[in-house]
Amino acid sequence: MMSVAKRLLRPDRRRTPPAQGFSWIDRRLVRDRFLAGLSGPEALLYFFLVTVSDQEGLSFHGDQKTASLLKLTLNGLDQARRGLEHKDLICFRAPLYQVLSLPDSPSNLGLADQTLESPGQPRSPGNPAALGDILRSVLRFDD
Repeated sequence: MMSVAKRLLRPDRRRTPPAQGFSWIDRRLVRDRFLAGLSGPEALLYFFLVTVSDQEGLSFHGDQKTASLLKLTLNGLDQARRGLEHKDLICFRAPLYQVLSLPDSPSNLGLADQTLESPGQPRSPGNPAALGDILRSVLRFDD
């Protein structure tokens, strides 16, 4: 296995912790395949909540503002939120969100192809494709 020597590509743009606020993303989200089980809107909402939450994972934002910022319909936001709750990644009691510590394994996560929409229901802008569908449509390989 080849090792990659890491070096700053843009030393003038080195990331530093924010002067105010608090945020981090657990690398287990990718390493332990939690991200692979999220739909596009679920991943978007999760990253938004991680970004705006405090050191205990708490945040509060109204549905209208959150949906507008994430370019989701209110229905799409609700589905993403319910999906993250079902997957045990967040807890929501209006208006308060809590980003939870990652469980030991992504046992509640389905395949990336699964969404919360009803089978046969057409996709709308607020109810987009699962992350796996999006990646497959972008990463087409010639046979």
